[in-house]
Amino acid sequence: MSARTNLATRPFYNERAAQAVIIALAVLVAVATGVNVVRLAALTTRDSALAAEAADAERRTRALRQATAQARSGLDGARLAQVTDAVREANAVIEGRTWSWTALFNWLETNLPADVRITGITPRIDQKGAFVLGFTVESESVEGIDRFLGALESTGRFEGLLVRQERETDEGTIEATAEGVYKRPAEATEAAK
Repeated sequence: MSARTNLATRPFYNERAAQAVIIALAVLVAVATGVNVVRLAALTTRDSALAAEAADAERRTRALRQATAQARSGLDGARLAQVTDAVREANAVIEGRTWSWTALFNWLETNLPADVRITGITPRIDQKGAFVLGFTVESESVEGIDRFLGALESTGRFEGLLVRQERETDEGTIEATAEGVYKRPAEATEAAK
């Protein structure tokens, strides 16, 4: 049995429908291609803008690193010491303003022997930042001054009390200058623990 084929016959009887489908597909491909070309152009522009921003950020970073290196190399040790001293002095002034002198005087009054009187108090901050109080006291005897300084040390609020100077006055009393590191009540409590 042999197959009969007629090569003269047409595969589509309706050429217009086939052409319409092919044209529709071609238009669809052309539109999709156009959309892709527009998106590609937009993304390329955006990529260029981001690359320019990244390059600018890199330039700024290098400039800031150079400025930081110059600032670090320009720090003068003597100037830094001056600034540190000024900060310490400012902190001491602030500390002095927030500190209760009344509480200190009341506390000194309770520990002051009857034969001793305080003629002067000089506060200062030492190099370590400790609060040092200097006392000028008068008494009829050295023993009275020793009792007063012993009473101060026994409370735990003073550390390293030393008599710096001692002399006899024209009135026959003994005048002594002493100083020591004063611990505030919170510091004294911590030291006692």
